[in-house]
Amino acid sequence: MLRPLLNLVFPKLAVARFRTATLGVFLALTCMPGMSSVFADEGMWLFNNLPKDYLKKTYGFDASQEWAEKLMRSCVRFNSGGSASFVSSDGLVLTNHHVGADTLHKLSTEERNIYEDGYLAKSLDQELKAPDLELNQLISIEDVTDQVNEGIDATLDPETAGQKRRSTLATIEKRAQDETGLRCDVVTLYGGGKYHLYSYKRYTDVRLVFSPEAAIAFFGGDADNFEYPRYCLDCCIFRVYEDGKPAKTPDFLKWSESGPAQDELVFVAGNPGRTSRIFTTAALKYQRDHRMPYVLNFIRRREVLLQQFSLAGPEQARRARDELFGIQNSRKAYNGMLSGLQDPTVIAEKQQREAALIKAIKADPKLAPLADAYQTIENVTAKRVQTLGKGVSLNTQLFNIAQTIVQMVVEDAKPSGDRLEKFRDSARSSLDLQLYSTAPIYPDLEQAMLSDAIARMCEVMGADAPICKKILNGVSPNERGLIAVTGTKLIDVAQRKALVEGGLEVVKNSTDPMIQLAWAVDQDVRKQDEVADALAEEERQAYAKIAEALFATQADSTYPDATFSLRLAFGTVKGYQEDGEMVAPMTDVQGAFKHEQKHEGEEFFQLPTSWKKHREDIPSTTPFNFVCTADIIGGNSGSPVVNQDLELVGLIFDGNIQSLVADYMYTDKQGRSVSVHSSVIRDALRYIYDAQDLANSLGK
Repeated sequence: MLRPLLNLVFPKLAVARFRTATLGVFLALTCMPGMSSVFADEGMWLFNNLPKDYLKKTYGFDASQEWAEKLMRSCVRFNSGGSASFVSSDGLVLTNHHVGADTLHKLSTEERNIYEDGYLAKSLDQELKAPDLELNQLISIEDVTDQVNEGIDATLDPETAGQKRRSTLATIEKRAQDETGLRCDVVTLYGGGKYHLYSYKRYTDVRLVFSPEAAIAFFGGDADNFEYPRYCLDCCIFRVYEDGKPAKTPDFLKWSESGPAQDELVFVAGNPGRTSRIFTTAALKYQRDHRMPYVLNFIRRREVLLQQFSLAGPEQARRARDELFGIQNSRKAYNGMLSGLQDPTVIAEKQQREAALIKAIKADPKLAPLADAYQTIENVTAKRVQTLGKGVSLNTQLFNIAQTIVQMVVEDAKPSGDRLEKFRDSARSSLDLQLYSTAPIYPDLEQAMLSDAIARMCEVMGADAPICKKILNGVSPNERGLIAVTGTKLIDVAQRKALVEGGLEVVKNSTDPMIQLAWAVDQDVRKQDEVADALAEEERQAYAKIAEALFATQADSTYPDATFSLRLAFGTVKGYQEDGEMVAPMTDVQGAFKHEQKHEGEEFFQLPTSWKKHREDIPSTTPFNFVCTADIIGGNSGSPVVNQDLELVGLIFDGNIQSLVADYMYTDKQGRSVSVHSSVIRDALRYIYDAQDLANSLGK
């Protein structure tokens, strides 16, 4: 599943998940000057810089401005991580079941497990309101690079430059928000080479309309994850509301009658999380030899913890299900990415292309000073090795709530531009939505995760480390977790609001043990964030130099690394060869029943009762899943796949195992994105779930 792995170990390092395999041509952003920056259908392109000439020359397609803006405004971003699209004029939103899973779990109870059993609202009054979901519709993009860089030059030390840049970003965002009433985010592109202001319309009244059973949404389970052929109805449908009524959404995607044909050109519009294709050799080696192994150790430990917790009973398994799924998915993805980087040909290819670019830079007197960027990045990675694993890592819901409150009452006393990023005025509405969420929190799961996180810190740094002694406060990790979770009142939203409204003195004097824990580590957290920010600023300035060299040699023919902002990818519906056999691009409904029979008795390979009951009703030849060559990554989950007429033909939900290197490279030899076919969504609603009205409303 294309689910992003965000902030598991270091909150400052948002790492979107995905990919591994054997190779192809290495990344676009460090091609030799004079060479094309794009291999085949590679690229996660900005909507304000689409490769129109390439599309026209290669496919005879004219991507007009009107076409691009219509598609852009038909797309939606989930704040929980993922992509979606409007599929009706009255606010229907289509995404993946696994993107909606966070909300599905929050709406579930011990008595009604919506995630497992599915849900269908037969009328508007049955649509279930999500407790804390925010959807963002991109309205406009503006280049603000000159504004951001004004007054920042090489004479400033990284800390001063970073602070000045953060203040400028906050000012730009707040001014734009005040002028438009929209959510406004400045997005860093090309490693700091450009900055664009993205303005979004926010929807915070979001309601569940339909979700299928988990058994068909994740048919094949972990065994089939990142594999192909697939048979997953990984979809769910929400609706956005305004003023208590279904929102009017004039920009939406029509529904294709038949879906895509083999070899047809298709487009994927979504929000890929993070890629690292501009990374230097030194940065990739740091990922390969240090950070990824460290993160994988954390993931494996958390997976075992959640598995053990789930064995306590069915309710414990339900409570841990979403967290466990995310961890297992991330483990498989990181293993794949690490495997790709451990292939010597990857680094060798990268070194060759990097050396060629450095040679070209040094040969041009105007560009020569930019070459020192590579040494800067090497120095930064050496510092990262020294700091890896030395910080506070207590990532649980209750601790994060406590930390947010503790930091908020301090940051609110500062001007917006001087605050930590998430406390800026421009981000406050979204932050409040999360902080005051009524979503359930399970103390037993919280206690298990917090105690283990404390124990892990003691193992990594040593129990006698000052920060560990401060956290333990004379007791064991298990007891510290028990005291903090059983004694806190932060599960009650009213208590959270009371603390924030009370301000700094009330929070400082709070006897809540989770608040006290957050206070105990606050200075340490701030110091590690300062170090991370300083390193990030050094890195940002270095990559900006590399981007400048690329712009000078390749003009605007390159695309930036993914940043969880809207991008356009494209490719053709095409099978591939594996183990000497041709893998067909499409599967169908009858294949799903054959797949079940082939794996008879195995967990996760049992179709839901509803499918068996209506087996004769749904056409057996209805296409189920398909693959194409579009360039995607984690965060693209839920992205609409459209044809040239902006008709929805599919829904991205995964990539095959050969595509897992996409963090660092693109290859279309075997790498494929995997989608739910539009026809199976429509036919399942009609013939399996008795939802004809909903099926008929799609695309209208």
